[in-house]
Amino acid sequence: MDRQIIKTENVSYSYYGKIPALVDVSLEIKEGEKFAVIGANGSGKSTLLQIMNGLIHPSSGSIFFRGKEVSEKSLRGKEFLRFFREGVGYVFQDSDVQLFCPSVLDELLYGPMQLGMVESEAMDRAFEVMKMLNIENLKDRPSYMLSGGEKKRVAIGSVLTMNPDVLLFDEPTNGLDPRTQCFLVELLFELNEAGKTIVIATHDLSLVDELHCRVAVLSEDHRIEKIGNPDNILSDGELLLRVNLIHEHMHCHGDTAHRHLHSHYFFHKH
Repeated sequence: MDRQIIKTENVSYSYYGKIPALVDVSLEIKEGEKFAVIGANGSGKSTLLQIMNGLIHPSSGSIFFRGKEVSEKSLRGKEFLRFFREGVGYVFQDSDVQLFCPSVLDELLYGPMQLGMVESEAMDRAFEVMKMLNIENLKDRPSYMLSGGEKKRVAIGSVLTMNPDVLLFDEPTNGLDPRTQCFLVELLFELNEAGKTIVIATHDLSLVDELHCRVAVLSEDHRIEKIGNPDNILSDGELLLRVNLIHEHMHCHGDTAHRHLHSHYFFHKH
């Protein structure tokens, strides 16, 4: 039986109490699934992921992790805070926001040590993750001496050393070179096959197609427009046009004007 791991119930969020970022968002994510939240820039994707990670709290509505409500009040309890922080990991869109330790090794040790893991176990875990991400050669480097792709691997590593059940990725392929993008997609598959629940926020439709995740589409008025499987969503040109994920081009040939849909994503079937 599919077990629900994250649930949002009528979640709304406004910045400064007046700029809406999410309106009445309800969705359920099952344990072990790949799930994508897609929408144009400014539709509320990052805000939704931050709410799922307890970094910010809804203006109204509720969020649940494994059936328990995540709120300012519940996160004040030491036991629940640990249960939640061990269960859900968040990889920021901008790796520089996430990296603050003197070296790569320190970054990977920080989370497990915060959770009270003994140093030898934390060290074993850090080296295991560095090997998996192919960053062992970077262990003594400070983050400012890393490339964008290396920073992304270290940021992911700093979350993986805590071994969470749910991994939230905000725009994971943004600004990455093609080789690192390819590595990241393979890594997401591996993590999912190992039982991790993967949630991504993205406007990269080819990533959604490649990962073949269930999809929630956010409209530009910050509501859920549709939830469905990737084939249904990605083949619905009208929907993608409406939520500004693809656009319409007009070409003139003599006196005749032609319109056609345009996306930076090429629709293809596997």
